[in-house]
Amino acid sequence: MRPLWKGAISFGLVYVPVKIYAATEKKDLKFNSLHKECQTPIQYRKYCPSCDREVGTEEIVRGYQYEKGRFVILAEEDFEDPAEEAAHGIDILDFVDLAGIDPVYYDKAYYLVPAAGGEKVYELLKQAMQETKKVAIANVAVRSKVSLAAVRVGGDVLVMSTMFYADEIRNPQLIEELQYRVNLHENEIKMAVSLINSLSTGFAPEKYRNARREALLEIIRARIADERVVTPAARPAPEKVVDLMQALKASIEKAQAERGRKSGVRG
Repeated sequence: MRPLWKGAISFGLVYVPVKIYAATEKKDLKFNSLHKECQTPIQYRKYCPSCDREVGTEEIVRGYQYEKGRFVILAEEDFEDPAEEAAHGIDILDFVDLAGIDPVYYDKAYYLVPAAGGEKVYELLKQAMQETKKVAIANVAVRSKVSLAAVRVGGDVLVMSTMFYADEIRNPQLIEELQYRVNLHENEIKMAVSLINSLSTGFAPEKYRNARREALLEIIRARIADERVVTPAARPAPEKVVDLMQALKASIEKAQAERGRKSGVRG
């Protein structure tokens, strides 16, 4: 694997040089959109309806729509300063209890591994966090995006999870369906608790499989084996009508000129 980023964890006056690796990868099956008639992949183009033409990447700017149809344009340099402040390190702000973090705050996970020369201080931080059973809350920039993050010990490695900010978490109390009122009998609760206890076990992630993805892969493999595959229709070479006409015209003019010269010699 290739590291996504190199930097340092800082807490107090201690610096831990680290590399960041992605801890997860999506394994969703990716499908192309094909034209049903000829099985040709569909193209998605950047098109400006006002100018009635396609536009290149260099012509596109980023705009924030503050009200319908009205935008504020931001230049690339407007995005640089906030990212630069955290781009050189993972700045630990606080240490908190893991149980105090609602999993809804977690976004993407990364492995933090020691960079050259940082093994001892990396191990020191990891063992200190294990002993105190604390999780570090930090500011970090991954791919120029400043994020809040939680750093915890996961086995033999420090695991960093980027997090949503508080104002990015939707309030479930605003969901109308949650405004219900019911009465539960004590025996009903006891039976539900008993059922949960009877189904309780240790978490073994390898036992859970994506049945839908595996079923689709079986269908795909079977159709490949049966050679039930499609190939996009070959595109006809564009006719160079203009070039052909110009060539014919030039040939006629040349033939006429040669004929004129021959006529002149004979005269």
